[in-house]
Amino acid sequence: MPMNLSDVVLFSAIVTTGSLSAAGRQVGLSPMAVSRRLAALEHELGVRLIHRTTRSVALTADGETFLPLAQTMLEAREAATVAFSERHEGLSGVLRVTAPHRIGRALVVPLIVRLMAENPRLKVDLTFSDGIVDIVAAGIDVALRVATLQASELVAVRLADNPRILCAAPGYLTAHGYPKRLADLDAHACLTLHAMDAWPFHQDGHPVARRIKGRLAASSVDTVHAACIAGAGLALLTYWDVAQDLADGTLRAVALTDAEPEPLAIWAVLPTRQHMPARVRRFIDGLKSVFSASLPAQVH
Repeated sequence: MPMNLSDVVLFSAIVTTGSLSAAGRQVGLSPMAVSRRLAALEHELGVRLIHRTTRSVALTADGETFLPLAQTMLEAREAATVAFSERHEGLSGVLRVTAPHRIGRALVVPLIVRLMAENPRLKVDLTFSDGIVDIVAAGIDVALRVATLQASELVAVRLADNPRILCAAPGYLTAHGYPKRLADLDAHACLTLHAMDAWPFHQDGHPVARRIKGRLAASSVDTVHAACIAGAGLALLTYWDVAQDLADGTLRAVALTDAEPEPLAIWAVLPTRQHMPARVRRFIDGLKSVFSASLPAQVH
């Protein structure tokens, strides 16, 4: 006989509420009926799952082993229900996303607006931050990160290249000239982030961290970007921060003869790959399309 998922739901309710009667109230059953259903589940598994007393319940060792399996079964059932309902009714639920400010405003918001227009039952919660958000603690579905990722238990999906670009405003370059070599940066005004006092380059095939000293340091990419456009100096920003500025001539890229900036990528970071809701898959697929349609094959 196949396992009755209703009994698994009941088992989970008993664990959550801490009593047979409270679980029964949650699912609309009497304590006696709850006890019979629990006994049936234990009989099917051939183990005792819960110690019962007149006042409380406690998981047995076998119950502790079965609990994560039960949760996986219930999550799978929910994912299947959502997947097939969304096939007919469109995306639903709350999509929780965090992204850096500039990429969030330029790329995420237009995509989100389109997805919401196409799926009236979809809700979205956006958090824009240039810092690292703990997506597990915050209950985030997807985090966009511009980084060289470190090993972790999180799942990362590469979305696009995002090369670093050494750049400056035309007025600054006219007044101060173009740096030619990495060492020339010492003679230029460089705009730095508080969390990044060394700029990463590749030189002769090796990574090099060039310590940068400038008159202006800021806490956000937006501030460095604005100062760079205003002609305050050179900045090391990423392609998606400056793509429009390079296109319209507001900023110009600066290529060094003996070094090039360390490459980066944009990643979608997920708390887990299991039972990914359709709204998350559709959002990630949409981002891949946006990036592939916009990023040139080679950025100079």
